[in-house]
Amino acid sequence: MSVEIFNPNKTTTLETPVKVLESNSTNSSKIGSRIGFVSLGCPKNLVDSERILTQLRTEGYDVVPTYNDAELVIVNTCGFIDSAVQESLDTIGEALAENGKVIVTGCLGIKEDEIREVHPNVLAITGPHAYESVVEQVHEHLPKPQHDPFLQLVPDHGIKLTPKHYAYLKISEGCNHRCTFCIIPSMRGDLVSRPVGEVLDEATRLKNAGVKELLVISQDTSAYGVDVKYQTGFWDGMPVKTDMLGLCKKLAEMGIWVRLHYVYPYPSVDKVIPLMAEGKILPYLDIPFQHANPRILKLMKRPAAAEKTLERIQAWRAICPQLIIRSTFIVGFPGETEDEFQQLLDFLTVAQLDRVGCFKYSDVEGAKANDLPDPVPESVKQERFERFMALQSKISAEKLQQKIGLEYQILIDEVTSEGAVGRCFADAPEIDGQVYLTDEFDVNPGDLIWGQIIHADEHDMWAVKVED
Repeated sequence: MSVEIFNPNKTTTLETPVKVLESNSTNSSKIGSRIGFVSLGCPKNLVDSERILTQLRTEGYDVVPTYNDAELVIVNTCGFIDSAVQESLDTIGEALAENGKVIVTGCLGIKEDEIREVHPNVLAITGPHAYESVVEQVHEHLPKPQHDPFLQLVPDHGIKLTPKHYAYLKISEGCNHRCTFCIIPSMRGDLVSRPVGEVLDEATRLKNAGVKELLVISQDTSAYGVDVKYQTGFWDGMPVKTDMLGLCKKLAEMGIWVRLHYVYPYPSVDKVIPLMAEGKILPYLDIPFQHANPRILKLMKRPAAAEKTLERIQAWRAICPQLIIRSTFIVGFPGETEDEFQQLLDFLTVAQLDRVGCFKYSDVEGAKANDLPDPVPESVKQERFERFMALQSKISAEKLQQKIGLEYQILIDEVTSEGAVGRCFADAPEIDGQVYLTDEFDVNPGDLIWGQIIHADEHDMWAVKVED
């Protein structure tokens, strides 16, 4: 299944779920039990898709890779930015045209009127993380098949839309922040932390299933446990505090890669850096800074100050010199002046971040930033975007050049006709760079090998395999 009209590279949609759905499809010949599934959006949405698919497979439904083979199609939508909304609407339209029976769920589902205005013939619409409602709608339009649990086994870790060697571990839902450019809280509600024992149980199942890398995600990973006042939970007969540090300590004991995403630069993060320095979790933080100018940050209602952020980064690197920091920024926010944009460039120069993404600001229906005065012209947004990326590309290239000659452990993601492709600790799947091992075929996806870096550009690296 694909999106023919819209270019998904403009959104947060991941490419891997499509490949995994195609490779894992059962292609059963049974009639009346076959479901097509399209998962759009970010890793947090992907986890919702995994939960829905796990329940459906547990009940005996089969998942098929094409519209024609499906008796019904589920589209899990994204509604974060306007381009994601358009991608979702186009995908719903494609599914209706190719199949005719479509259930819509996900973030865009909260805007039922908007969806039905464009696509009145969808069977049902539900909002995000409405797993039970989606399954109930499937039951209504596609009755439960006869199911033999001994022949149609679902693994303990459930259905995953990632390769077998890595998985996303969602630790909470919702967000307590009210950033003016974001509508996530209106879609997913306030922060709700999962019980720490439940999270660790899932992590254990994933490890036992062969997962080599856990990518910890939520809307605000560093706020984990705030809603339950960091209460002490229990796991494996031992007390565990419901906070990021307590969770990371236990995950570190599992002996696999643990990568932290969507972290805010709170003081509480300071306590996790020593775990990274000791090699217990990956020295990697994904922190969406968004800007550096105090006035713009205030207009955005971001919960951090740029000057304190620089001090914190320096302190983190003093403890853990190998720390990798990735971030995202917005240029052209309403009212942003040239001087304020230059301050953002100055921040990049001083911060020397390893991995950086940039978005040109665009209005999102329902976001408070839409009402701010002095919108920045599109031509200025584009010019600032290009200057921003030119500077960061130079910084990234210089930092990767420093890795030439060094040896790193590399997790193999795939083996192509040209050789193996993997990632080192500095690279998260699909959003960061890759490590290419040209003409190396004696490895398999999920293998952890050692490689020496021999070449790099501004984004990726090339390596040769070395003995452990």
